[in-house]
Amino acid sequence: MTDHAHTTPSPAHPADDLAAAFQIEGWPVRGRLVRLGETIDAILSAHAYPEPVAALLGEACALAALVGSSLKFEGRLIVQAQGDGPVRYVVADYDTQGHMRGYCRFDEDEVAAASQGFARPGARSLLGQGVFVMTLDRGPDFERTQGITPIEGESLSLAAEHYFQQSEQIPTKVRLAVGAVATETGMAWRAGGALIQLIAGDDARGSTEEAWNRSRALFQTLADDELLDPTITPETLLFRLFHEDGVRLEDARALVAQCRCSRARIAGVLTSFQAEERAEMVEADGMIRVTCEYCATVYELGPEEITTD
Repeated sequence: MTDHAHTTPSPAHPADDLAAAFQIEGWPVRGRLVRLGETIDAILSAHAYPEPVAALLGEACALAALVGSSLKFEGRLIVQAQGDGPVRYVVADYDTQGHMRGYCRFDEDEVAAASQGFARPGARSLLGQGVFVMTLDRGPDFERTQGITPIEGESLSLAAEHYFQQSEQIPTKVRLAVGAVATETGMAWRAGGALIQLIAGDDARGSTEEAWNRSRALFQTLADDELLDPTITPETLLFRLFHEDGVRLEDARALVAQCRCSRARIAGVLTSFQAEERAEMVEADGMIRVTCEYCATVYELGPEEITTD
């Protein structure tokens, strides 16, 4: 995949699987836009998720890319929500190379019971009482930093808005959309997200309240199908929202589904078990099999491959 980091998309650039910043001319508002096609389809198709669970994970992935793509350092952003509901937890992992992965743990019967209504159950219905967490990981030389807030509202969008208001005191609006669309080869998952944040006023800028109210009103007109439609380019989408004021897309970054698992990592995890525990993992053919919970890759290792030296 061609690296589109630090470039401004033109018609020759992909309209999918990217995160980009945008700026409304002369407004004290910054924004970000995410479009996910093959990337989110690979993540959601790795497991047989029920539709509401897949949608929740898709939202978490879109949110992780929205926030993570703004990081000014090399590292990872992890978006996680966990509670006492049918979905025990959802986690999405974005690194600053544009690699993404995600996973949900859930009770199938409880999800089915929660999905009896006409509307798709949202984050609060699926997660129950719990917490929303954002974690910044700058690598082994730095301590992780983490912000935690209660899950507020029915959607991950509202949980994220509450997080930014409580943890960073930044007025924020978030839109997330996930859905399956028809392709030449069948149905495929898509996801999209957009975020705007107010830049605080100062002596030079003056009050920013009026501009924020106007930008929020325009942002609220953004529809799910606009975020998901592969025929609508990011530039077209932003022009529809803010064309009267001028808006430019910048700093586009390519996104791709890529797990962090490997044979060496799995072997390393297995060394943390006692010899007796590893012996119980050996199957009838003499192999130990471990399935990555993120990408569902199955690793087969012989006991002799696991060394504790």
